[in-house]
Amino acid sequence: MTATDLPIAPVTAVERPAHRDGNVLRWLGAYSASAVGDNVFYLALSWAVVRSGSPTQAGLVMAVSAVPRALLMLGGGVVADRFGPRRVVIGSDAVRCLAVFAVAGLLLVTSPGLWLLAVLGFVFGTVDALFMPAVGALPSRITGRHQLARVQGMRGLVIRLANVVGAPLGGLGVALGGSAAAFGIAGLLFASSLPLLVSIRIGKLPEERARGRRAAWSELGDGLRYIRRHRVLAPLMVVVALGDLGFVGPLNIGLTLLADERGWGSSGMGLVLAGFGAGAGGSAILLTVRGRLPRAGLLLSATCAVGAVGIVAVAYVPSLSLAAGAALLVGLLVGLTGALAAALAQTESDPAYIGRVTAVSGLVSLGVAPLTYPLTGWAVGVWGTAPVFTASAATCALAGVYGLCSRGLRAAELPTAPPRP
Repeated sequence: MTATDLPIAPVTAVERPAHRDGNVLRWLGAYSASAVGDNVFYLALSWAVVRSGSPTQAGLVMAVSAVPRALLMLGGGVVADRFGPRRVVIGSDAVRCLAVFAVAGLLLVTSPGLWLLAVLGFVFGTVDALFMPAVGALPSRITGRHQLARVQGMRGLVIRLANVVGAPLGGLGVALGGSAAAFGIAGLLFASSLPLLVSIRIGKLPEERARGRRAAWSELGDGLRYIRRHRVLAPLMVVVALGDLGFVGPLNIGLTLLADERGWGSSGMGLVLAGFGAGAGGSAILLTVRGRLPRAGLLLSATCAVGAVGIVAVAYVPSLSLAAGAALLVGLLVGLTGALAAALAQTESDPAYIGRVTAVSGLVSLGVAPLTYPLTGWAVGVWGTAPVFTASAATCALAGVYGLCSRGLRAAELPTAPPRP
């Protein structure tokens, strides 16, 4: 047994807050470097693709990374549970680091064309299918159950920071040395996460030593049956899936088309996105500071349903400032929905299944939803932005109503902190 594979200890009367736990902070530092690296990488990839081919080719290359995520995400959850999330995250970041450095080197000496960029996108999508479930499963193995909601708030803040820092950093790399320099920056960020990940102390499950090796399909089936029979996780996965289907398309594609239709321009679209980001950041700060919100299942479902009103408002309000205000409301409510959903998934899951639970919860937003972007664009072209936003909002509202109608999810609570001596 190594220092980083310690048995999971029972919760003691005094539990160190996550924001003061060096183990959690090392994980947060590694996750921050990796998240910023992701943003830099995708900006560098999109720039390189646009410079090397037509817009249609660019869209196809960018879609290549989404396909393996959609096909392999559930398998990635099995891998995370079988081999341990820490080991999978370290391996994933190492592969991403080597792949990006290799492409950066090739771009310095030659112009390999779109095929290399397509291969790189495919590799990243494949690795993401392993990385995403593992990184979602890791918090439950490095801190106590009572700190998991606070950890999700801290993770939400990192995601907001990565979105703000990553794009300008990637743009600076492109300006100074082209796509090769930007890829190099992404590789350095991935590399910087590795020593922090290696230093993390992770609890080892007794089941990992006792259960032996079974067929991957059997373990996947076990995980899906576990979710289906769980009184909280089963309805939670439905709410997450419907909410992601209703929200991801309008934010990523619909908003661009709406800004073009209204004549807001890129600056106007940026203002609306800033409103959403500020709202989501506010919800992350709230959860980080409070650590726990009462009636989490009820609050999650209610914020999802009310957030649908904000999605409709973005498309119908008469001015840019009101649209930005509606986006702020959406970010606050939907951000809180997502953070509470992640926290409940962590606290309700048996640690032996957490990788598979994380894979199922992320399958739609990270794998399936990106594949619907062309459908969203086609629907806007046929019916316009307002009807598409309305349909998306209705899907989010349906998710909230379903959660409110589920007795198990409606009654779900985050664990209370243990009493101080």
